[in-house]
Amino acid sequence: MSQAVRRTFVLGTVPLAVVALLAAAAPPSPGSPGAGDPYFPLAGNGGYHVGHYDLTLRYDPVSRHLDGKAVLYARATQKLSRFNLDLNGLKITGLTVDRDKAGFSRDGQELTVTPRRTLHKGQWFRVTVAYNGKPSPVTDPDGSLDGWIPTDDGAFVAGEPQGAMTWFPANNHPTDKASYDFTITVPKGRTAVANGVFLGRTTAHGQTTFRWRQSEPMAAYLATATVGKFKVERYTTRDGIQVYNAVDPREADAAAPVLKKLPSVLEWESKLFGPYPFRAAGSIVDRAPNVGYALETQTRPVYDAAPDLSTLVHESAHQWFGDSVTLTSWKDIWLNEGFATYAEWLYAEQHGGDRAQKTFDDLYSRPASDGLWEFPPGDPGSGANIFGTPVYARGAMALHQLRKAVGDPVFFRILRAWAAEHRAGHGTAAQLVRLSERVSGKDLDGLFQTWVYQQGKPDAP
Repeated sequence: MSQAVRRTFVLGTVPLAVVALLAAAAPPSPGSPGAGDPYFPLAGNGGYHVGHYDLTLRYDPVSRHLDGKAVLYARATQKLSRFNLDLNGLKITGLTVDRDKAGFSRDGQELTVTPRRTLHKGQWFRVTVAYNGKPSPVTDPDGSLDGWIPTDDGAFVAGEPQGAMTWFPANNHPTDKASYDFTITVPKGRTAVANGVFLGRTTAHGQTTFRWRQSEPMAAYLATATVGKFKVERYTTRDGIQVYNAVDPREADAAAPVLKKLPSVLEWESKLFGPYPFRAAGSIVDRAPNVGYALETQTRPVYDAAPDLSTLVHESAHQWFGDSVTLTSWKDIWLNEGFATYAEWLYAEQHGGDRAQKTFDDLYSRPASDGLWEFPPGDPGSGANIFGTPVYARGAMALHQLRKAVGDPVFFRILRAWAAEHRAGHGTAAQLVRLSERVSGKDLDGLFQTWVYQQGKPDAP
């Protein structure tokens, strides 16, 4: 604030009007080409927030050609002369801002959009992008495939951490959450499965169109539009959750006994973590041998093969921890994976398996040279390590130490409070520490410093 403005503030003369005039007169500036993430600096974009995505897709699994139209409803958070979207590959065939043709340029994953008119701070605007091509996945720093991954009958679509930009233009960072509508057309005989509530399907001229709606806010990396030949099962749980399971017939026999437990797993987790945060649930079980992982795509996790029960528990727990309560930096990914891994420990403990303490002791018995202690879960060091063993196992160990420090009644109050207070929003490690201290009445900074941030193997607890 300038000295002149400060003097008017002190003298009591119309300071708010002056500030407003200065803001209006300020020249527009471009939004930043990244959200400032230390591990993925170009992911996401500054200067605006997307409130809703309306995605219309048509995919041919034989030619692997995708036609898409994305309509983004966004609000400027600064006075914008231009802004960026994340889109990797794919040809743009049209782009408008509020129905006016807009200029654009491409540089790697960055799509820079220059609207005909300046966008003012607080202004809502609509961006429409028409595009097509053969989408292909990106290779993440750890070597895994991420995004639109072709299969022998369609596509396995999983976007953590970068892959959303391989199939639609997005503000592709977890800090920017939005609601979604999906309209996906595929050849008759294929099924297209996305997030949220299934709205219906229609078939005409050899093509079937599926419509989905994800009403609760979702980070772009959690979106899916998986396509394949699936056996579909639909039902509603006694809690009113609409379940939609889509299973590759080649995986059906192996998947059936595990998916049968989904309602009881969600009920068990709801008792521990609080009410299930979404209206819909389910599973997508594909046959995708080149993938090598499952992902907690919001409301409906996607599995590269029939999951075991522990994996189902893990991905279901992410609906609370990761999907509803979303990280603000990939450096904090232990808040997702540590919580989901500890859910596995708790499930085993309460269903005839090993006690969590035994799981902890078995891990702690590993020598200091073991990969478990290679880096702290709260500071993996780079994007190549965010899915490493310390993030999962040592993240869960940190939660177990918290549980021991505060006792079971307080620990489970902390879990429920974390899910409730940050529902449909975001959470940081610092906020978790403060909440834990508030609920427990204890100073826990040292515990978190040791088990989340300390290099190497901590001393014996």
